[in-house]
Amino acid sequence: MESKVKLLGHPVHPMLIVLPLGLLSSAVIFDIVRLVSGQDVFSTIAFWDMGLGILGGLLAAIFGLIDWLNIPGGTRAKRIGLFHGGGNVVVVTLFAVSWLIRLAADNYEPGAVAYIFSFAGVALASVTAWLGGELVDRLGVGVDTGANLDAPNSLSGEPATNVVASGGADRAAYQPRR
Repeated sequence: MESKVKLLGHPVHPMLIVLPLGLLSSAVIFDIVRLVSGQDVFSTIAFWDMGLGILGGLLAAIFGLIDWLNIPGGTRAKRIGLFHGGGNVVVVTLFAVSWLIRLAADNYEPGAVAYIFSFAGVALASVTAWLGGELVDRLGVGVDTGANLDAPNSLSGEPATNVVASGGADRAAYQPRR
């Protein structure tokens, strides 16, 4: 199922999820460094990483929702997409609560509750990221119709179906059109 929103021939949603996932994961890493080192600067870095990760996650969610709405109903992909998207709403909410707790603290210093919310957020994000991979890699959501190992460049304007499949999923199974 091809993505409905593309930029330069590629789906927008997977482009956008990389930054918030990295920022939110980094925030937790900086929280751990803060706990180990005792240096306040790491709380400030984690706070700003979280804030930007939350904003990026909300932006990515818009494009994910558009793609999800175009998945046919009654399919496994629709169900997995619901868990993926719904889980990510919970992830962003967990980090937003942690961020709001830090906002009220001196030097954005998190207490135990803020740590619990961010650690729970990153744990759930690992599950929802796996579900996103399942959608793309196993169920073909967001993948061009006819995608194959010899498809032309996405900027060429040619359809991906420039070759004809003759059986399996490996390179040897594809016969270029003549």
